Amino acid sequence: MNTTTFPASSASVSTDDKTTAIVSYLTLVGFVVAVVMHGTKKTALGTFHLRQALGLMITSVAMIFVGMVLAFIPFLGWMADLALWLGLMALWFMGLLSAVKGEQKPVAILGAYFQKWFSGAFE
Repeated sequence: MNTTTFPASSASVSTDDKTTAIVSYLTLVGFVVAVVMHGTKKTALGTFHLRQALGLMITSVAMIFVGMVLAFIPFLGWMADLALWLGLMALWFMGLLSAVKGEQKPVAILGAYFQKWFSGAFE
């Protein structure tokens, strides 16, 4: 398991920093708005949460394809698909809650990978 740590958020996180971080989790339109907001004022908090949100969106697209395959397995496939979507929803909520608090806390399981995979994005 990857135990990458991220810099602790400072107590002086501004409302603008949090706004960009929070909006990045609010649908694809919100993500695009957050990218534009981040372009005018780049912050570490915004960069962090844009990467997390991008990773969650890509994961959800991948899960659509997995769900198409699982749909052909009666009941068990549907239950597995439901469990995956509930898990993704939990990760999304964790990311949003971290953004609201102004923290740079990666989502469980995949968050550290998102930071690594998208390390060049949004800088």
